[in-house]
Amino acid sequence: MGSSPFFFGANKNMLNKRADKLELLRIAEAVALEKSIDKELIINSMETGIAKAAKSKFGQDNEIKVLINRENGDIEIFRKLVIVEKPENSNTEIRLDDAITLNETNKGKAIGDEVLQPLPAFDFGRIAAQTAKQVITFNVREAERERQYNDFIDKKDSILSGIVKRLEFGNVIVDLGRTEAIIQKNELIPRENIKAGDRIKAYCFDVRREPRGQQIFLSRGHPKFMEKLFVQEVPEIYDGLIEIKSSSRDPGSRAKICVKAVDTSLDPVGACVGMRGSRVQAVVNELQGEKIDIVNWSEDPAILVSNALSPAEVQRVNVDTERKKLDVILTEENLSKAIGRRGQNVRLATKLMNYEINIMTDAEDSERRQLEFKEKTENFVKNLELDETLGQLLVAEGFSTIDDIKDSNAQDLMKIEGIEEETANALIERAKEFHEKDQEDISQRIKDLGLEDGLINLKGLTPGMLVTLGEQKILKLEDFADLASDELTGGYDIVKGERVKIQGCLEDFALSKAEADDLIMSARNIVYKD
Repeated sequence: MGSSPFFFGANKNMLNKRADKLELLRIAEAVALEKSIDKELIINSMETGIAKAAKSKFGQDNEIKVLINRENGDIEIFRKLVIVEKPENSNTEIRLDDAITLNETNKGKAIGDEVLQPLPAFDFGRIAAQTAKQVITFNVREAERERQYNDFIDKKDSILSGIVKRLEFGNVIVDLGRTEAIIQKNELIPRENIKAGDRIKAYCFDVRREPRGQQIFLSRGHPKFMEKLFVQEVPEIYDGLIEIKSSSRDPGSRAKICVKAVDTSLDPVGACVGMRGSRVQAVVNELQGEKIDIVNWSEDPAILVSNALSPAEVQRVNVDTERKKLDVILTEENLSKAIGRRGQNVRLATKLMNYEINIMTDAEDSERRQLEFKEKTENFVKNLELDETLGQLLVAEGFSTIDDIKDSNAQDLMKIEGIEEETANALIERAKEFHEKDQEDISQRIKDLGLEDGLINLKGLTPGMLVTLGEQKILKLEDFADLASDELTGGYDIVKGERVKIQGCLEDFALSKAEADDLIMSARNIVYKD
């Protein structure tokens, strides 16, 4: 607890009546200065410690109060008593007449009030002195922990610098001067060579109260670490002239940071790169050579994704802002650049934008469009008993599903060349009949498949989705909760250097990744809550 004489018993006798009373105040002041704690708190701790020691002298059933004079160090010891009509315990209760006899100032007291009875000074025995010392030491230690917590809670979300003290099971313990912090193994940059004695920087992402004091968690792999390094290296960011919109990292390998110029006269990318790359290079060096792509922000997702997937050249982008999905179309030779090694480039761009990004070639996009057109046409021809030409005409005019026709009116359909009022009304009537029969068939199908009520009642799953899940043998809420979002929406993966399509069980329902995540998390919350 430090080197102050009080805590090592050098002046044990100072607590008894023969002690130099002013020494008590000097020690309180010295400890407060050493531990950066309020002197008043130290004296309060001394009062508590002496009170506990006094209980061993006067009896544990006494309520003891100790007052230390802040000017001269005089110690006064009192017994707290409650005024009652008929006292049953002389150690805790007193009659009103006796209280007034005890002290004239008690004349204004009433039944139920507290009074203080002075107790004689006494010599502390060894055990009593040790008890007082333990109480004071504990209180000072707790105050020191609270002070350290308050000091470092303000440093959360900032970069801290310290000396590596030791390595424990892959974790790094950092000496910050007045306390220690930890960088857990998963928060380090992979393959980073750190040794005891190294000076190290890291991002403080959490400060927690723990039974043995505050715990400070640092990270060198967090995207915010890179952002804070740019704040340090780029004055325009520090001054608020350039804003960091988002960032994503694959620690030790590659990162992306998206910047926007608040002052439109500035080039945000150029400012972050610096003269001959000096600014970005300083950040790269701190991140152990991590390659950093600086992306120019745009409000238009199509422009932003084109910037984020650089160096790949994008031909066009189909944007679905409602589902936060982007279909990025490019040439065959740009495909590998956009995806990146093991899908790294598109994965970082996805995190950067918080959009689901589907990369495809022009041929794949054309094939997908043709297939969708054909499937929609066949749906109309088969279920509404139309000829193929009329089915194609409806699809070409933007009608994708039978529900689109059901929910439209005759005037909408009559805008299509060749469709008259009688035909329009007939189409709407057929669509309504089909929908009603389809809902009955789906309800029966769900029943036949044996789906459990928990899954059926999960908010967000449509009857059509439930049928599809049942056909995939996903019948319980627990089964659904164990799925990953990719298993619902589908996507692409890189296997042995080749891009492979992953079929999602609900892919036909155009679920976004965010919607799939929400459904799965809802299921998990219900399952694990129960």
